[in-house]
Parts: sequence; C-alpha cells; structure tokens
Amino acid sequence: MADKKYYAVMLIDDNEIDNLINQKMIQTAEICDKIYTHSGAKSAIEFLRNVEKIAQDMPDNKVLPQIIFLDIDMPLMDGFQFLDQFNTLSDFTQNYCKIVMLTSSINPKDMSKAKNYNFVRKYINKPLTHETLRELEV
Repeated sequence: MADKKYYAVMLIDDNEIDNLINQKMIQTAEICDKIYTHSGAKSAIEFLRNVEKIAQDMPDNKVLPQIIFLDIDMPLMDGFQFLDQFNTLSDFTQNYCKIVMLTSSINPKDMSKAKNYNFVRKYINKPLTHETLRELEV
C-alpha cells in the first residue's frame, strides 16, 4: 500500500517481540503515519484517557489512533478488562477508535466474548501479515 490510510494505530501487547514484529509489519505496509506501542493495557487506557481530551478540540484529530490492535492474554489488565475500561471513554473516542483483537487465542469463548463489544471490529490471529493489513477495513 503506497497510500497511508490512517493517521495512527496502536499496538497493545505484553510480548515485546510480538510488538516489534507487528510494528515492522505495519511500517512496511505503510498504512499509517504514527504507531503507538504499549506493553500493557493499563498504560494504553491511561494514554487514551489523556489524549481524548486533546483530540476533541483538534479539527483533524491527529492524536487518537484510528485502529487499536489488542491482545487478550496480558498480566495486570487483560484485553477484556481493557475493553471494559474503553467502554467508559467518551462516545467520540469509542466511535473514532476501531478495535481489532490481535491474539494467539483460538478459544471460541474469547471470539464470542469479543463480539459483545460494539467497538471490536475484527478478531484476527497473530502475527499481523501484509495480507491481513491489506484486507483490513474497519
């Protein structure tokens, strides 16, 4: 993809190697200008809380990520706990940020549970691939 589709995306995964691989894949696919990387859901939700106030006042919103790639199995705060916290953010943020569950979990219960959240647009398995990113329409 030569044209950038998104201003920013966010990766949330406690595995630094997965974050690095996925970050490189996003960079080579050239789908965005900015990649925010968080190794924990807690820091990611705090980041979103802080920037959503700024984003609403910006005409072109060059701060919030349009896509959030979220792992499920993480310590301290897992992906579903993140989604519960994300649900407390403003309607503006919830509508602007599209969440893609990016996980190694093949548990049907996880897939089913993810569908309970309106802002979860896709459920895909790690790692990201160029094909997955090419087909990404959220």
